Amino acid sequence: MTTTILVVDDEPDFEALILQRFRRAVREESFSFLFAQDGLEALDFLAVHPNIDFIMCDINMPRMDGLTLLERLAGLERRFFTIIVSAYGDTANIRTAMNRGAFDFLTKPIDFIDLERTIEKTLQHVRHHNEAQARQLAAERANASLSRYFSPNIAARLAEDADALGREGEWREVTALFTDISGFTPLVEATEPAVLARLLSEYVSGMTACVFDHDGTVAKVVGDALHVLFGAPADQSDHAERAVRCASELDRLAEEIRSAWQVRGVDLGRTRIGIHSGPAIVGSFGGGRFFDYTAYGETINIASRLEAANKALGTRILVSAATAEAVQGFTNRPVGNLHLRGCRLPMRVFELVPEGADTSDYDAAFARLERNDPEATAAFAYAFGRFPTDPLASFHLKRLLNGGSGTTIVIE
Repeated sequence: MTTTILVVDDEPDFEALILQRFRRAVREESFSFLFAQDGLEALDFLAVHPNIDFIMCDINMPRMDGLTLLERLAGLERRFFTIIVSAYGDTANIRTAMNRGAFDFLTKPIDFIDLERTIEKTLQHVRHHNEAQARQLAAERANASLSRYFSPNIAARLAEDADALGREGEWREVTALFTDISGFTPLVEATEPAVLARLLSEYVSGMTACVFDHDGTVAKVVGDALHVLFGAPADQSDHAERAVRCASELDRLAEEIRSAWQVRGVDLGRTRIGIHSGPAIVGSFGGGRFFDYTAYGETINIASRLEAANKALGTRILVSAATAEAVQGFTNRPVGNLHLRGCRLPMRVFELVPEGADTSDYDAAFARLERNDPEATAAFAYAFGRFPTDPLASFHLKRLLNGGSGTTIVIE
């Protein structure tokens, strides 16, 4: 690679001396020189030659001297390493030049052996500087890319250690969280594209920001749906608790957005959320130039199916027992033992309810249901009578009235 040096000096013989001394390097294209007569001409060269590696500059020149040029260089976006050349004994100007950012200096008449050493030393510093800048730029780009999926503190760590993403995949204990908006497809078909774009932008940006506030990882966004991970790529011993807290905030935020858009005449559906904890294979998967950080396994499938099960039950947030048991002070009520599609056995599932919600009537009715008490139907009728907007009490009441029994519920 050719090193390009801009020489700024108004002495007519200096150009010839430089080219003569470095003629072999110029012929072999290891060095290339550009020559300017003063600081103004040097600035013109810098504007049109982005490949200049460093500058060698005299102090005393017409129009713009070397000290003024150093001041102008300091205001440029790119840093240029500058070797100042001055008459022997011009100590005051040399000190001023160094204070204004000169990298090194040489005295005239030029000692060319000293010049070659100084050039080599300067080149080493230029290379180190450029490498450091390249690393910083790469880190900034990586951080910007990672910040779309990870919270800022996790993204910063991953930008420094890309191997933490586990490209080959690894088993981890995680909590998976899925969200989806009910009735979104009909809404898309009935809404102007510009309005839909604003709605989605507000919704997705708000929801992902909430996930990041809880140090979650947005593994995927598909339209209005989010797939979120806790416990990967960073270790989080409290991943289940983080997911439950996050779900509560996501629900509150989604309801706020829904209400705001209803005022504007857009009937946005409710957001459904499913959460499950367990082992999953996580890592960057893909091929060629395209990779996604995501997770696979039964844990992920169950969380997705719990989100979908909300539709049948009329609930908004369903949490598996595996998650609920890992969270202290979990505010919930039992839904039943759901037999989800693709799962071998039913699993205990809970509904996350707002803190302070009165669930006593429902809980009493569900306890009768678990005991196969014939009075369970009347108990759910009483609970529904007190809270006629409670979809879960309504679901159980209808199921019992239609001949259902017990707590096992098959979700197709």
